Amino acid sequence: MLGYILLSVIVVSLISLTGIFFISLSKRSLEKILMVLIAFASGGMIGGAFLHLMPEAVSSGVKNVWIYLIAGMLLFFIIEKIFHWRHCHKGKCEIHPFAYLNLLGDGVHNFIDGLVIAASYIISFEIGFATTVAVILHEIPQEIGDYGVLVYGGFTKARALFYNFLTALTAVAGALIGYFLRNAVNMDYLLPFTAGGFIYIAASDLIPEMKKTTKISNSIIEFSFLILGIALMFLMKVFFK
Repeated sequence: MLGYILLSVIVVSLISLTGIFFISLSKRSLEKILMVLIAFASGGMIGGAFLHLMPEAVSSGVKNVWIYLIAGMLLFFIIEKIFHWRHCHKGKCEIHPFAYLNLLGDGVHNFIDGLVIAASYIISFEIGFATTVAVILHEIPQEIGDYGVLVYGGFTKARALFYNFLTALTAVAGALIGYFLRNAVNMDYLLPFTAGGFIYIAASDLIPEMKKTTKISNSIIEFSFLILGIALMFLMKVFFK
């Protein structure tokens, strides 16, 4: 069982390297699609928070679930302020704080994915395999969006790819903890906490960047990809419960 769990989370972690398809693009070409990726990531985060993480937290019986949601939003705000004080001088940031927040939120999210995959395999191989497929289909659009967020936030394309992969490896840690401590620790409280972080990043950092677009045609495209990100999260919920 442990072998299947580890193989599954390693495959899921490798999905983070989908950004490699964009690394060969010129800076000008990448800039043209960055706002589309930002919009897509915003929709994915909003959809993931409200359609996946929060319903799962409620159904798992987490008490005072909305308090943990608010706590997640507030903590991400505080962390962003800390990164801003440390890395931004005279109003100029080499790396925008929201890029670090995205890495933190994505790391927690992938950790939860690892927990879920481990728990599913413990129930049965069939459920574990189905869960792994669902996570992979969920991760592809999210990781593409995350790559865009990191590049837009100031990381070089190579560093964005590398750090995105490092955060993906938290799925392995989550799987191991989920397997060995499955009867001792309740990890469900991470769900609303992570949802709060995703909502904060999307609403406070990413969507405001989209508001800077003034050309009507570009705004329509960005809004369409925002909706597409939410729609994909909805389809994941409908077809891969």
